[in-house]
Amino acid sequence: MDLKGRAFPSVYRLRVLLMLFHTMARITAEQEVENLSGLSTNPEKDIFVVRENGTTCLMAEFAAKFIVPYDVWASNYVDLITEQADISLTRGAEVKGRCGHNESELQVFWVDRAYALKMLFVKESHNASKGPEATWRLSKVQFVYDSSEKTHFKDAVSAGKHTANSHRLSALVTPAGKSYECQAQQSISLASSDPQKTVTMILSAVHIQPFDIISDFVFSEEHKCPVDEREQLEETLPLILGLILGLVIVVTLAIYHIHHKMTANQVQIPRDRSQYKHMG
Repeated sequence: MDLKGRAFPSVYRLRVLLMLFHTMARITAEQEVENLSGLSTNPEKDIFVVRENGTTCLMAEFAAKFIVPYDVWASNYVDLITEQADISLTRGAEVKGRCGHNESELQVFWVDRAYALKMLFVKESHNASKGPEATWRLSKVQFVYDSSEKTHFKDAVSAGKHTANSHRLSALVTPAGKSYECQAQQSISLASSDPQKTVTMILSAVHIQPFDIISDFVFSEEHKCPVDEREQLEETLPLILGLILGLVIVVTLAIYHIHHKMTANQVQIPRDRSQYKHMG
Protein backbone atom coordinates (compact mmCIF):
# COMPACT_ATOMS: atom_id res chain seq x y z
CA MET A 1 0.00 0.00 0.00
CA ASP A 2 2.80 2.44 0.90
CA LEU A 3 4.59 1.76 -2.39
CA LYS A 4 1.37 2.25 -4.32
CA GLY A 5 0.60 5.37 -2.33
CA ARG A 6 4.00 6.84 -3.06
CA ALA A 7 3.85 5.78 -6.73
CA PHE A 8 0.50 7.46 -7.41
CA PRO A 9 1.65 11.04 -6.59
CA SER A 10 4.80 10.46 -8.66
CA VAL A 11 2.77 9.38 -11.69
CA TYR A 12 0.40 12.29 -11.17
CA ARG A 13 3.28 14.78 -10.93
CA LEU A 14 4.81 13.29 -14.09
CA ARG A 15 1.56 13.74 -15.97
CA VAL A 16 1.27 17.34 -14.76
CA LEU A 17 4.85 18.07 -15.84
CA LEU A 18 4.21 16.53 -19.27
CA MET A 19 1.05 18.61 -19.68
CA LEU A 20 2.92 21.77 -18.67
CA PHE A 21 5.77 20.94 -21.04
CA HIS A 22 3.29 20.33 -23.89
CA THR A 23 1.49 23.59 -23.15
CA MET A 24 4.75 25.56 -23.00
CA ALA A 25 5.91 23.96 -26.25
CA ARG A 26 2.69 25.01 -27.97
CA ILE A 27 2.97 28.56 -26.61
CA THR A 28 6.59 28.78 -27.70
CA ALA A 29 5.66 27.50 -31.16
CA GLU A 30 2.83 30.01 -31.52
CA GLN A 31 5.14 32.89 -30.52
CA GLU A 32 7.88 31.87 -32.94
CA VAL A 33 6.81 34.36 -35.60
CA GLU A 34 8.57 37.13 -37.47
CA ASN A 35 7.44 40.28 -39.26
CA LEU A 36 9.93 40.84 -42.10
CA SER A 37 7.98 43.60 -43.84
CA GLY A 38 11.00 45.90 -43.65
CA LEU A 39 12.71 43.68 -46.25
CA SER A 40 10.02 44.36 -48.85
CA THR A 41 10.71 46.93 -51.56
CA ASN A 42 6.95 47.48 -51.82
CA PRO A 43 5.89 49.79 -48.95
CA GLU A 44 2.35 48.41 -49.09
CA LYS A 45 3.37 44.76 -48.85
CA ASP A 46 3.91 42.85 -45.60
CA ILE A 47 6.00 39.72 -45.05
CA PHE A 48 5.15 37.28 -42.26
CA VAL A 49 6.93 34.08 -41.26
CA VAL A 50 5.75 31.43 -38.81
CA ARG A 51 8.34 28.96 -37.49
CA GLU A 52 7.89 25.86 -35.37
CA ASN A 53 10.67 23.70 -34.00
CA GLY A 54 13.21 25.99 -35.64
CA THR A 55 11.78 25.43 -39.13
CA THR A 56 9.71 27.72 -41.33
CA CYS A 57 6.21 26.29 -41.67
CA LEU A 58 4.25 29.25 -43.07
CA MET A 59 5.30 32.22 -45.20
CA ALA A 60 3.04 35.00 -46.40
CA GLU A 61 3.72 38.10 -48.48
CA PHE A 62 0.79 40.30 -49.47
CA ALA A 63 -0.74 43.75 -49.47
CA ALA A 64 -4.21 43.98 -47.93
CA LYS A 65 -6.83 46.71 -47.83
CA PHE A 66 -10.30 46.63 -46.30
CA ILE A 67 -13.19 48.74 -47.55
CA VAL A 68 -15.57 49.13 -44.62
CA PRO A 69 -18.98 50.84 -44.93
CA TYR A 70 -20.38 52.50 -41.81
CA ASP A 71 -23.27 54.80 -40.92
CA VAL A 72 -23.08 58.42 -39.78
CA TRP A 73 -25.80 60.94 -39.02
CA ALA A 74 -26.82 63.29 -41.80
CA SER A 75 -26.73 67.04 -41.20
CA ASN A 76 -30.36 66.97 -40.08
CA TYR A 77 -29.48 64.38 -37.39
CA VAL A 78 -32.50 62.35 -38.52
CA ASP A 79 -31.33 60.41 -41.54
CA LEU A 80 -28.41 58.05 -41.78
CA ILE A 81 -25.88 58.14 -44.60
CA THR A 82 -23.22 55.56 -45.37
CA GLU A 83 -19.56 56.49 -45.43
CA GLN A 84 -16.61 54.29 -46.34
CA ALA A 85 -13.37 53.63 -44.47
CA ASP A 86 -10.32 52.41 -46.38
CA ILE A 87 -8.12 50.48 -43.94
CA SER A 88 -4.73 49.18 -45.10
CA LEU A 89 -2.62 46.61 -43.33
CA THR A 90 0.37 48.58 -42.06
CA ARG A 91 3.97 47.65 -41.41
CA GLY A 92 5.02 46.85 -37.90
CA ALA A 93 1.90 44.79 -37.28
CA GLU A 94 1.83 42.19 -34.53
CA VAL A 95 1.66 38.67 -35.88
CA LYS A 96 0.76 35.25 -34.48
CA GLY A 97 0.38 31.90 -36.17
CA ARG A 98 0.25 28.17 -35.89
CA CYS A 99 1.01 25.31 -38.26
CA GLY A 100 -0.50 21.88 -38.58
CA HIS A 101 -0.42 18.96 -40.95
CA ASN A 102 -3.78 19.85 -42.51
CA GLU A 103 -4.61 23.22 -40.98
CA SER A 104 -2.58 26.42 -40.54
CA GLU A 105 -3.50 29.87 -39.31
CA LEU A 106 -2.13 33.41 -39.55
CA GLN A 107 -3.28 36.27 -37.30
CA VAL A 108 -2.25 39.91 -37.73
CA PHE A 109 -3.04 42.85 -35.44
CA TRP A 110 -2.38 46.56 -36.01
CA VAL A 111 -3.20 50.06 -34.70
CA ASP A 112 -3.15 48.95 -31.05
CA ARG A 113 -5.28 45.92 -31.92
CA ALA A 114 -8.10 48.07 -33.27
CA TYR A 115 -7.87 45.83 -36.34
CA ALA A 116 -7.25 42.09 -36.53
CA LEU A 117 -7.05 39.76 -39.50
CA LYS A 118 -7.28 35.97 -39.24
CA MET A 119 -6.64 33.70 -42.22
CA LEU A 120 -7.26 29.95 -42.01
CA PHE A 121 -5.70 27.54 -44.51
CA VAL A 122 -6.60 23.88 -44.99
CA LYS A 123 -4.99 21.06 -46.94
CA GLU A 124 -7.21 18.30 -48.27
CA SER A 125 -7.11 15.32 -50.61
CA HIS A 126 -9.64 14.44 -53.30
CA ASN A 127 -9.94 11.85 -56.02
CA ALA A 128 -9.13 12.83 -59.60
CA SER A 129 -8.90 10.98 -62.91
CA LYS A 130 -5.16 10.51 -62.35
CA GLY A 131 -5.63 9.33 -58.77
CA PRO A 132 -5.65 11.06 -55.37
CA GLU A 133 -4.57 14.70 -55.46
CA ALA A 134 -3.86 17.06 -52.56
CA THR A 135 -4.45 20.80 -52.60
CA TRP A 136 -4.48 23.61 -50.07
CA ARG A 137 -6.71 26.67 -49.99
CA LEU A 138 -7.72 29.70 -47.98
CA SER A 139 -10.88 28.48 -46.25
CA LYS A 140 -11.78 31.31 -43.89
CA VAL A 141 -11.09 35.01 -43.39
CA GLN A 142 -12.11 36.99 -40.32
CA PHE A 143 -11.62 40.73 -39.94
CA VAL A 144 -12.28 42.46 -36.62
CA TYR A 145 -12.47 46.26 -36.66
CA ASP A 146 -13.23 49.01 -34.17
CA SER A 147 -15.35 51.77 -35.68
CA SER A 148 -14.60 54.00 -32.70
CA GLU A 149 -11.00 54.27 -33.92
CA LYS A 150 -10.65 57.89 -35.08
CA THR A 151 -8.00 57.53 -37.78
CA HIS A 152 -10.31 55.84 -40.28
CA PHE A 153 -13.79 56.35 -38.85
CA LYS A 154 -15.45 59.75 -38.37
CA ASP A 155 -18.36 59.86 -35.92
CA ALA A 156 -19.65 56.37 -36.70
CA VAL A 157 -23.10 55.46 -35.43
CA SER A 158 -23.00 52.35 -33.22
CA ALA A 159 -19.27 52.75 -32.85
CA GLY A 160 -17.45 49.75 -31.42
CA LYS A 161 -16.01 46.37 -32.29
CA HIS A 162 -17.46 44.52 -35.27
CA THR A 163 -16.54 41.17 -36.81
CA ALA A 164 -16.69 40.41 -40.53
CA ASN A 165 -16.49 36.79 -41.71
CA SER A 166 -16.23 35.02 -45.03
CA HIS A 167 -18.87 32.48 -46.03
CA ARG A 168 -18.00 29.13 -47.64
CA LEU A 169 -14.70 30.48 -48.85
CA SER A 170 -12.46 28.54 -51.23
CA ALA A 171 -9.72 30.88 -52.45
CA LEU A 172 -6.06 30.64 -53.49
CA VAL A 173 -6.49 26.95 -54.39
CA THR A 174 -3.01 25.49 -54.95
CA PRO A 175 -1.53 22.01 -55.49
CA ALA A 176 0.10 20.67 -52.32
CA GLY A 177 3.82 21.32 -52.11
CA LYS A 178 3.61 24.58 -54.07
CA SER A 179 3.29 28.23 -53.12
CA TYR A 180 0.55 30.53 -54.44
CA GLU A 181 1.57 33.69 -56.29
CA CYS A 182 -0.68 36.40 -57.73
CA GLN A 183 0.21 40.03 -58.43
CA ALA A 184 -3.31 40.95 -59.56
CA GLN A 185 -5.92 42.24 -57.13
CA GLN A 186 -8.39 39.77 -55.65
CA SER A 187 -11.52 40.68 -53.69
CA ILE A 188 -13.15 38.69 -50.89
CA SER A 189 -16.52 39.69 -49.44
CA LEU A 190 -17.01 39.52 -45.67
CA ALA A 191 -20.37 39.73 -43.90
CA SER A 192 -20.16 42.17 -40.99
CA SER A 193 -21.87 41.98 -37.61
CA ASP A 194 -22.79 45.62 -38.26
CA PRO A 195 -26.27 45.03 -39.73
CA GLN A 196 -26.57 45.00 -43.54
CA LYS A 197 -22.91 45.86 -44.06
CA THR A 198 -20.43 43.97 -46.26
CA VAL A 199 -16.70 44.49 -45.89
CA THR A 200 -14.51 44.00 -48.96
CA MET A 201 -11.01 42.64 -48.50
CA ILE A 202 -8.64 43.39 -51.40
CA LEU A 203 -5.48 41.32 -51.67
CA SER A 204 -2.63 42.04 -54.08
CA ALA A 205 1.04 41.12 -54.61
CA VAL A 206 0.28 37.78 -52.92
CA HIS A 207 2.84 35.03 -52.34
CA ILE A 208 1.76 32.51 -49.70
CA GLN A 209 2.67 28.98 -48.64
CA PRO A 210 1.11 27.58 -45.44
CA PHE A 211 2.24 23.95 -45.84
CA ASP A 212 5.18 21.78 -46.97
CA ILE A 213 7.96 24.38 -46.94
CA ILE A 214 11.22 22.55 -47.65
CA SER A 215 13.85 25.26 -47.07
CA ASP A 216 13.94 27.98 -44.40
CA PHE A 217 12.59 31.31 -45.66
CA VAL A 218 12.31 29.97 -49.23
CA PHE A 219 9.05 29.49 -51.12
CA SER A 220 8.52 26.31 -53.10
CA GLU A 221 7.67 26.33 -56.81
CA GLU A 222 5.02 28.94 -57.63
CA HIS A 223 1.49 28.20 -58.73
CA LYS A 224 0.37 31.37 -60.51
CA CYS A 225 -3.19 32.59 -60.51
CA PRO A 226 -5.09 32.50 -63.86
CA VAL A 227 -5.12 36.31 -64.12
CA ASP A 228 -1.33 36.52 -63.89
CA GLU A 229 -0.92 33.71 -66.42
CA ARG A 230 -3.26 35.47 -68.85
CA GLU A 231 -1.47 38.79 -68.43
CA GLN A 232 1.90 37.09 -68.91
CA LEU A 233 0.59 35.48 -72.11
CA GLU A 234 -0.71 38.85 -73.34
CA GLU A 235 2.71 40.36 -72.71
CA THR A 236 4.71 37.59 -74.41
CA LEU A 237 2.34 36.90 -77.33
CA PRO A 238 3.36 40.00 -79.37
CA LEU A 239 7.02 39.08 -78.85
CA ILE A 240 6.42 35.50 -80.01
CA LEU A 241 4.46 36.70 -83.08
CA GLY A 242 7.23 39.19 -83.87
CA LEU A 243 9.86 36.47 -83.68
CA ILE A 244 7.82 34.18 -85.95
CA LEU A 245 7.29 36.99 -88.48
CA GLY A 246 10.99 37.82 -88.42
CA LEU A 247 11.88 34.16 -88.96
CA VAL A 248 9.48 33.94 -91.92
CA ILE A 249 11.05 37.04 -93.50
CA VAL A 250 14.60 35.68 -93.03
CA VAL A 251 13.66 32.28 -94.52
CA THR A 252 11.90 33.97 -97.46
CA LEU A 253 14.92 36.19 -98.19
CA ALA A 254 17.26 33.20 -97.93
CA ILE A 255 15.18 31.17 -100.39
CA TYR A 256 15.00 34.13 -102.79
CA HIS A 257 18.78 34.67 -102.56
CA ILE A 258 19.53 30.98 -103.23
CA HIS A 259 17.06 30.87 -106.14
CA HIS A 260 18.47 34.08 -107.64
CA LYS A 261 22.03 32.74 -107.35
CA MET A 262 21.13 29.43 -109.00
CA THR A 263 19.33 31.23 -111.82
CA ALA A 264 22.28 33.56 -112.44
CA ASN A 265 24.71 30.63 -112.70
CA GLN A 266 22.50 28.61 -115.09
CA VAL A 267 23.87 28.21 -118.69
CA GLN A 268 21.65 29.99 -121.21
CA ILE A 269 20.90 27.70 -124.24
CA PRO A 270 20.62 29.78 -127.43
CA ARG A 271 17.31 29.51 -129.21
CA ASP A 272 18.76 30.35 -132.68
CA ARG A 273 20.40 27.19 -134.14
CA SER A 274 22.91 29.36 -136.04
CA GLN A 275 24.49 30.32 -132.73
CA TYR A 276 25.52 26.73 -131.92
CA LYS A 277 28.69 27.11 -134.04
CA HIS A 278 29.90 29.76 -131.61
CA MET A 279 29.56 27.37 -128.66
CA GLY A 280 32.34 25.10 -127.53
